[in-house]
Amino acid sequence: MSSNEPVSRQHASTGPAMPQLPEPSHAERVRTLISLTSVATLSTISRKHPGYPFGSLMPFALDSSGRPIFLISNMAMHTQNLKADPRCSLFVGQPAADGDVLGSARATLIGNAEPVPDNDLAEARERYLARHENSRYWIDFPDFNFFRLQPVDLYYVGGFGVMGWVEAADYECAVPDPLAETAPGILAHMNADHVDSMILLAASHAGINASEATMTSVDRLGFSLRLKTNDGIKGTRINFLHEVATPQETRTVLVGMVRQAKVQS
Repeated sequence: MSSNEPVSRQHASTGPAMPQLPEPSHAERVRTLISLTSVATLSTISRKHPGYPFGSLMPFALDSSGRPIFLISNMAMHTQNLKADPRCSLFVGQPAADGDVLGSARATLIGNAEPVPDNDLAEARERYLARHENSRYWIDFPDFNFFRLQPVDLYYVGGFGVMGWVEAADYECAVPDPLAETAPGILAHMNADHVDSMILLAASHAGINASEATMTSVDRLGFSLRLKTNDGIKGTRINFLHEVATPQETRTVLVGMVRQAKVQS
């Protein structure tokens, strides 16, 4: 399956089989997550304590294939570890909007981090400065060098019950979701001004009667809701009537869906 093809999530069920709703692939979700993040945790293999992982806070940028780029000093312990053994992992986490860290997306990239080749240094410098403006004060110090992590495998966790391995080739071919940068604004607007509309959509599209609704995520294919019902808290995903790429397209399709739901109710 291509990394740009949506995937379907399967849930255990004791009732009739529910239709599978297309979602962005795990590869797309990892590319989206990492495109929105600029600091992660790098784990290298310790020279002092062979076989033990050594964790470091690591600012990073991305090249055109989504490979993380580090600007690191020769004096840093993680640099010394990488020079002895390039095997490492980078853990990237999504800030928890509602305080539920285990419900937030995260990914681990496993691979080898080695010095950026000379012919790629100019691009690496440009991309790193674009993400870390303050680094221009030390980026040209002779003690600092660019390293690049080449993923060999990735593991994605999208929240409770959503997880899986992602092929490195699929990750490199994937692109971030077009709503990645604007999703926080869409969520804030919907949760502040359109709770009644989300309750209506939950009833018409998911068959769930709720007293409260919160939109927890949105992407090019649809959105997820956390719902308060008489039976407790439930979650559901609702797909758009068609794929969207901009906030305006998202607004238009949501307005159409709400109008349709009102007519049917």
